[in-house]
Amino acid sequence: MKCIEIRDKRLVVAERPVPQLKAGEVLVKVHAAGVNRPDILQRKGLYPPPKGASDIPGLEIAGEIVKGAGKGKKIVALVAGGGYAEYCAVPAKQCLPLPKNMDFITAAGIPETYFTVWTNLFDRGQLKKGETVLIHGGASGIGTTAIQIAKAFGAKVIVTAGTDKKCRACKKLGATHAINYKTKDFVAETLRLTKKAGVDVVLDMVGGDYLPRNLKLLKTGGRHVSIAVQGGRVAELDIPQVMSRRLVLTGSTLRPRSVADKAVIAKALHKAVWPLLNKGRLRPVIDKVFPLDAAQAAHDYLEAAAHVGKVILKVI
Repeated sequence: MKCIEIRDKRLVVAERPVPQLKAGEVLVKVHAAGVNRPDILQRKGLYPPPKGASDIPGLEIAGEIVKGAGKGKKIVALVAGGGYAEYCAVPAKQCLPLPKNMDFITAAGIPETYFTVWTNLFDRGQLKKGETVLIHGGASGIGTTAIQIAKAFGAKVIVTAGTDKKCRACKKLGATHAINYKTKDFVAETLRLTKKAGVDVVLDMVGGDYLPRNLKLLKTGGRHVSIAVQGGRVAELDIPQVMSRRLVLTGSTLRPRSVADKAVIAKALHKAVWPLLNKGRLRPVIDKVFPLDAAQAAHDYLEAAAHVGKVILKVI
């Protein structure tokens, strides 16, 4: 099969045998695969795959089961690796049906962001109807997904983004307010927009010096959820502030978690979110599609950070 390998921190086209299935897995003929920042980190040698996972990059796919339980079904799937290929071995419990009236290209933008947003915003962050959430990186794949899901479940959404164009795109998706963090102080602006009340939840992918700034925005009992550290791994915070205002600092990673853990998330998504996808109330935002052979160009494009939504590789 054709696939993409990492050589000298670059992506190149290669040929490999079709994956052999382990117990509980199915073989998927991949039609499209999502491109994500963890893939870029893996390419650079900063995020190795979990033990036992394929070293082929790619964490989300859309395609058809050609071997194993459910043969013939069209699905989307979260994977720990192996997505940038014509065939991928996937734990059956991490597969979900292709949403109605959705093509493979669009559906390939679902698994990584929807699993991440659901488990962090609703499981870890306990976001509820009527609450306000601040989402950093609103124009990213995670951000565009979080805006839509949070709004669909009755939350008020404030986002940050790096250009006025991205801010407009976020508001079009349902954000009540969008702050250009390059031209405005997001702390002061969020406090102004909330009449100094602050927010209930912060979904943060920046880390570093954003953490103490985010805490200033949380209401008493507020929850801060970390999902990435693009701005730095280390932060300094005022511990008594956490104590006196009963703040919750939490977060998670998705890729290293067990199949059982991911199956629980998949089941929750199927129950709560899939009906909205099937009705067209939620839909991945696809920015640009590249052929599999141009995987390196897709990475370059994602790193340039001009996108709004997801970047996808078309395999078939």
